[in-house]
Amino acid sequence: MQVCPTGVVHENTFKEIYAQFFPHGDVSQYAHYLFQAFDQDHNGTITFQDFVVGLSALSRGAPVDKLRWAFQLYDLNGDGIISRDEMTDIIVSIHSLVGAHHAHPSSGAGGGASSTAGAGSGGPDDDDPDSVRDHANRVFQKLDLNQDGVVTIDEFIETCLKDENVMKSLAILDTVL
Repeated sequence: MQVCPTGVVHENTFKEIYAQFFPHGDVSQYAHYLFQAFDQDHNGTITFQDFVVGLSALSRGAPVDKLRWAFQLYDLNGDGIISRDEMTDIIVSIHSLVGAHHAHPSSGAGGGASSTAGAGSGGPDDDDPDSVRDHANRVFQKLDLNQDGVVTIDEFIETCLKDENVMKSLAILDTVL
């Protein structure tokens, strides 16, 4: 049976496929964000070309290219900046994705983008939702270099390029994908 006979994937199908890789967590929100990042023309579908372009950036791109892609994932509303709420939403969704008793959000799960979530600040207590939000706040503070309440792509890239854990996670994508 062919999952995508038309050559395009709609969000619900994407979520079903993604759920097979993370059977112990709730993939719905993170898969939604990931779907939006792959859906370059925002038409509600991912074409084969959309998917290959995204995977190519993540697997063959230079670290800056991978970080640009990750920034696009974290910039949920596409306004060119990451707000504290966007950062929190992504990190909470990653925590839900991997399940309450599995690896913390900075462990590299999920399309490579979550590797930037850690930003070297340590993971949250798996059983405490407030701890996950505290973790998101610490990550945001680290990324918001000028402390103006938003993270620009330049701040995101600069901070991540200097973070050894993020760089190791990005390098793993070269061999995993």
